[in-house]
Amino acid sequence: MEHLLEIQSVHTNTGEIKILNGLSLTINPGEIHAIMGPNGSGKSTLANTIAGNPSYQITDGDILFKGQSITAMSPDQRARLGLFLAFQYPVAVPGVTVVNFLRQAVNAVRGKDLPIREFREELFNHMDSLSMDREFARRYLNDGFSGGEKKRTEMLQLAMLKPSLAVLDETDSGLDIDALRTVADGVNSIMNPDMGLLLITHYQRLLDYIKPQFVHVLIDGKIVKTGGPELAEELEKSGYDALEPAKISGE
Repeated sequence: MEHLLEIQSVHTNTGEIKILNGLSLTINPGEIHAIMGPNGSGKSTLANTIAGNPSYQITDGDILFKGQSITAMSPDQRARLGLFLAFQYPVAVPGVTVVNFLRQAVNAVRGKDLPIREFREELFNHMDSLSMDREFARRYLNDGFSGGEKKRTEMLQLAMLKPSLAVLDETDSGLDIDALRTVADGVNSIMNPDMGLLLITHYQRLLDYIKPQFVHVLIDGKIVKTGGPELAEELEKSGYDALEPAKISGE
């Protein structure tokens, strides 16, 4: 079986700083994986490396998506192939409305101009499922949005773009319990057997609503432990100290 995503011993630098140190990870269609780890462990670097952020350079290793190396591809080429990244801190784009941004993005990813009536119907259906006022579509993208509004907008993009692999970088950051549940319900409604999902989070609470089959612990740029959902509960109780590389090796 061809893997959806295969990260092969990847080393990543930002500037002169080495962050990922031989990280390997495989995701298949229909799987939900969670990456957990302390601050500075490389979680957001992993997300940006997968997405192709030019500030992060792969110095060794390879990333395969649907059996094809994407290491040399630009972010927009990866997006057209079916990769999606929800940012931890989405940027504001004054002057560009949510509806215009989404229409351009959808047309680019699908490779054709969706009729405006069909696009609006699909957009409003997804907005309703995310408890978003339809007038929200007229606002400038993330301009003056609350944390919860930004994350709902990211989930709206996810629903409209229908990626093969979605990477959610700390989507639970800054959300109250009601907003978290709404966002999680949106993700669960979008998930399907052909799609893979990578959740990056500090806390177990998101995993109460989006259930992963695999939980990985990332420390010092490497995955040091992999388990099932019970691993997240274990980390919530004991923290990461026992999994530090020096402690694992007995130093």
